[in-house]
Amino acid sequence: MRAPPLLLLLAACAPPPGAAAAPTPPGWEPAPDAPWCPYKVLPEGPEAGGGRLCFRSPARGFRCQAPSCVALSTAGRSLRANVLRNRSVLLQWRLAPAEARRVRAFALNCSWRGTYMRFPCDRVLLGASCRDYLLPDVHDSVRYRLCLQPLPLRTEPASAAAPEPAECVEFTAEPAAMQEIVVAMTAVGGSICVMLVVICLLVAYITENLMHPAVRRPGLRRQA
Repeated sequence: MRAPPLLLLLAACAPPPGAAAAPTPPGWEPAPDAPWCPYKVLPEGPEAGGGRLCFRSPARGFRCQAPSCVALSTAGRSLRANVLRNRSVLLQWRLAPAEARRVRAFALNCSWRGTYMRFPCDRVLLGASCRDYLLPDVHDSVRYRLCLQPLPLRTEPASAAAPEPAECVEFTAEPAAMQEIVVAMTAVGGSICVMLVVICLLVAYITENLMHPAVRRPGLRRQA
């Protein structure tokens, strides 16, 4: 059975099995010779065809800094979800050089938990050179689950070509809009309190220095 053209294109981005081992990239960044990440958003359903092939540049130099970002890692610490306050999630993963040479693509499955069941959101097929993926427009206060599964090369023996288990990470996006409203209301409330204090001091100053001398002047004139 012939492999789909998409998998052949994604596998072309992976280093050949006999290539020399490249040094491990620093942190979670992809290799310097991987300027693009080919990916394809698959339609809902069991079929893997359809969709459009796209390319994105990797997020080099990204750092998750609080409070605008919250990083959640799996137990193996090879998959990390960076939950941003702009309602997007940057998913990052890393592989050892020996393991990366046996991967032709990555399968990413996204789902979110409802009241009684779990609903699928995105199914993405990513090239072997990809080390991150941006999931935009996540809903607030919804429990998401992202699972990443490496797909082995078809040239591997049947015993070693079995797909590795998927690694999953779960997160909940906090309502950033509500946080901004609370911050804005706090700032406005503080400004109103300062204005009230200034008005009270001004009224007290006017009462003490302008009203009382005007009342005492007739008494002073009678004594004279």
